[in-house]
Amino acid sequence: MGTLATTAGATTAAAAPAAPAAPTAPAPADCSAAYRVQQKLDGGTVWRMCWRYSTDSGLILDKVTYQPPGEPAPIRVLNSAKLAQIHVPYDDGNAEYDDLTGAGFGWGLQNLKPGECPGGTITSVKVPEVGKVNGLCTTTRARGHAYRMAADTGSKVWQAQGKDLLVYTVNKVGWYEYISEWRFSSDGTIGMNVGATGSLSPVDYNATDGRGWPIGKGARDYATSHAHNVFWKLDFGLDGSDKGRVEQFDSKVTPPAGDGRPTVKTTRTVVTRELAGDARNMRWWRVVSDTGKNKDGHARSYEIVPGHTHTYAGRPFTRHDVYFTQARACEQFASNNILDCGQGAPDSVDKWVNGETLKNPAVWVNIGFHHIARDEDQQPMPVHWQGFQLAPRDVTAMNPLTPADLAGQNGAPNLGS
Repeated sequence: MGTLATTAGATTAAAAPAAPAAPTAPAPADCSAAYRVQQKLDGGTVWRMCWRYSTDSGLILDKVTYQPPGEPAPIRVLNSAKLAQIHVPYDDGNAEYDDLTGAGFGWGLQNLKPGECPGGTITSVKVPEVGKVNGLCTTTRARGHAYRMAADTGSKVWQAQGKDLLVYTVNKVGWYEYISEWRFSSDGTIGMNVGATGSLSPVDYNATDGRGWPIGKGARDYATSHAHNVFWKLDFGLDGSDKGRVEQFDSKVTPPAGDGRPTVKTTRTVVTRELAGDARNMRWWRVVSDTGKNKDGHARSYEIVPGHTHTYAGRPFTRHDVYFTQARACEQFASNNILDCGQGAPDSVDKWVNGETLKNPAVWVNIGFHHIARDEDQQPMPVHWQGFQLAPRDVTAMNPLTPADLAGQNGAPNLGS
């Protein structure tokens, strides 16, 4: 399992065997041990990051670095990453919430029991006006196969089982409880997920509006349908530079002519100005390092991989799946931005996309879920997840977990292996 190193004030260890000794690789020098997370995973990959807590954003991760096997130093991936809004409009138009900046998300940090952080450590977080809350879990969890490859001849099989580092909190807003999970894999992938659980709002049962779903006996009690539009804000710092570029890729499939076969052409567009982007079939984006290259001489990058989403058309800021804006310190929340950007300045991410040249891009990802309740949502409500991934693209010259006896097959696989 490697080592899980996380401390802050008082810490509460979860019920689990003691972890092995810490990795020997250097820890980040720009945050104290009390606010550092460091984990060595399968294959020797090491993730490092700093954490802090805000009563508006909740958990914020800073200075996130990834050091795969064979790399002499940590590779900076993100300068900062956090939730940027949870927008919850109800279908009947009678209620609409900005849970981060309008409903007390950060103050609702929950104390975690040891059983909620299996094999890990629960850390005490100081929440202003609340006090210390044992609310930050850092642990590892098996994810199944990291890879598997059978030899073309003979019985040799290369396979490995992977583990992920999980960092998460639980925040209560009204009757809902949100699990904010950050998942870091040994192959360099980062997953951002929010899981909603807790309870359906008991004040939103209305059998006459025609927009709900009957729960309970017969057709007496209706739970009003609603949306959860979750935004994340990412400030990349690939290889220590703020000046990464954004690229969009689109693939077009051309049907076969006559007895031919379909063909696919992929085009790359460099996004030079601020963009409100819409996910489409065979479209994707990546953020490319301004300075760093892997051992093959290819620019390092991270690809944005959205999860399943319901795009909500009710507000301009929820109509797009991803936004790239020129980074500004005052622009921190996708809607109901509570920071001072000057008199008359707009307060939502859609209005910040106004054609500026992208020199230091901030990335905003919007993943929506239209929640039409069901009988199984009570009581308590099972967790429903929404989120996305950042997938490494050319960060390393080969799979960072490549076994030693396959390391010579870079760009030239042995057809007899």
